[in-house]
Amino acid sequence: MSALLWALIALPLGAGAALLLSGRRWNALAPGLGLAAAAGTFGLAVASAVFRPEASAPLFAGVRAGLRVDGLSAVLVVAVAAVTTAVLVASPGELGPRENRGRFFGLMLLFAGAMTVTVTATTLPPLLMAWEVMGATSWALIGFWWHRPDRVRAADTAFVTTRAADLGLYLAAGAAMAGGVGSLDLTALTGAQGGWRHVACAGLVVAALGKSAQLPFSFWLSHAMRGPGPVSALLHSATMVAAGAYLLLRLHPLLVATGWAAPLVAWTGGVTALALGVVAVAQRALKQLLAASTSSQVGFMVLAAGVGDPSGGTLQLLAHAAAKSALFLAAGAWLTSLGTEQLPALRGAVRRHPLLGAGFVAGALALAGLPPLSLWVAKDEVLAAARAQSPGLYALGLAAAAVAAGYSVKALWYVTRPLPHDHDHDHGQEQDGGRRGARGPTRSVSTPVVVLAAAAVFLGVAALPGLSGPLRGVLGGGQQHAPNPWEMALSAAVALAAAGAAWWWLPRSAHAPRTASAGKRWAADWLSMERAARAVLVRPAFALARALAAFDDRAVDGAVHHLARGGLTLARGAARADDHGLDGAVRAVAAGCRRLGAWARRPQTGLLHQYYAQAVVGFTLLLSIVLLVR
Repeated sequence: MSALLWALIALPLGAGAALLLSGRRWNALAPGLGLAAAAGTFGLAVASAVFRPEASAPLFAGVRAGLRVDGLSAVLVVAVAAVTTAVLVASPGELGPRENRGRFFGLMLLFAGAMTVTVTATTLPPLLMAWEVMGATSWALIGFWWHRPDRVRAADTAFVTTRAADLGLYLAAGAAMAGGVGSLDLTALTGAQGGWRHVACAGLVVAALGKSAQLPFSFWLSHAMRGPGPVSALLHSATMVAAGAYLLLRLHPLLVATGWAAPLVAWTGGVTALALGVVAVAQRALKQLLAASTSSQVGFMVLAAGVGDPSGGTLQLLAHAAAKSALFLAAGAWLTSLGTEQLPALRGAVRRHPLLGAGFVAGALALAGLPPLSLWVAKDEVLAAARAQSPGLYALGLAAAAVAAGYSVKALWYVTRPLPHDHDHDHGQEQDGGRRGARGPTRSVSTPVVVLAAAAVFLGVAALPGLSGPLRGVLGGGQQHAPNPWEMALSAAVALAAAGAAWWWLPRSAHAPRTASAGKRWAADWLSMERAARAVLVRPAFALARALAAFDDRAVDGAVHHLARGGLTLARGAARADDHGLDGAVRAVAAGCRRLGAWARRPQTGLLHQYYAQAVVGFTLLLSIVLLVR
């Protein structure tokens, strides 16, 4: 059965790479080829969920790359493939005829393939490699319209923020190796010796929180909204932001083994759910509202991971994926057709596009957590597990559920208002070089929105008391966290009361003066998290870099320059000594030799009688010396 798993991974990765390399050459065929690959992947995902294949391959000495489809990953691979297929059905309506469709569909398939590897990986090496591919492809997709500098800057911000958190995976891998976990199997991380287990867990937690846009990393998701609508629908529903939550759900035994990680993760998820819900309420742009609500909703998944509720966290992931992908697709379609995403300018959007509007309304009602829709049931699962751990966590989650109803109703209220009198004119245009505002939503966009919204509405049935046995059996959640009837009634009452209060308050706030309080501006600015990151990390890092550069220029380079100048001075002195000393002596010896030679040449006249005379003189001198010596 390993061939089935290899095919599940190879199809989206191979088709994505081929489309990416083809570029514009297959522009007309790219949507059909991409959709066919996604549909094939969905079929393989369903088969994998049924047969549960596993595979492994040698990677390094003593280290293998392991992949397996088990209960948790079986649900996720089907969800990823289904959402990818639905999003690719809607994608051609978002792209103009001159866009590079091969690059777009190729990147989307590569991203989906990397997410599939992430959820099926059983060892750290393939998880880390897929994690990296997700980061790279998300950067390319967010900055898909690269000719706009603001899009590129947004992609850079999202990439750098998540990339900084991703370094935790490398820390975890190194700590696991140092702690004696030679196989790097995820289930073996709890066996790391000494303090290395804590280091590995800390690295994994940081990487997961960063990828899932949890506090304090949430602000990158605001920049990610600069990408095309289908990108937001895929990356920020069932894939990228869900990857961190999935990893924490998978590694709950490790969180518990450390003692400190599980409570930290649970409280981080709860605080993020509430705080980013408040941020969503303060937004005036639809995609920004949906982005903040994504961090908030993923907070419930992280909370579930912290309190040990895999079934509740997985149900929350599935319901949120269906609802949020539908909402993002609708928001992208309205941005394309109306040229704006500002909520006041979207009045009457539901009435202009009834089918698309119906899907948006259903998705928003599900996102609000209203009974009996899916996210109401999912939140009750998570809240029940939180109450078993801490009443404070339960109260925090209940407050976040109330805020969720508020921001969902805010989006609904604006898009369902009657059409403005000047609805034939553009409102708050945000056009992209004249491309936007030129087309209306097509059926290829409306149909997947309706299908996804229907899934968001009815998924909750699978987790209702009395019907949740099969789901819990698949996920291994047991019955210990099933919500009590009073808990479900309380959460329903809270959601309905919050929704009613928001519906009553919105007409009054819409006509109030535009001056916002400092608190509202702070919330609308995503709690100034990016400013804080720049103040705490970016600016000190640049200041340190400038100081090190100055130290390098003045100290290190200065020492090198001084050493070089000293070497040149020494060389010049040695050159002078060589020229005037050694070379002078050599020249003097040569001159003496030349003079001796000149003297020696003088007797050489060529006259025989002179040679005889010289010989007589020489013998006479020798004879005299002999006689004198004796």
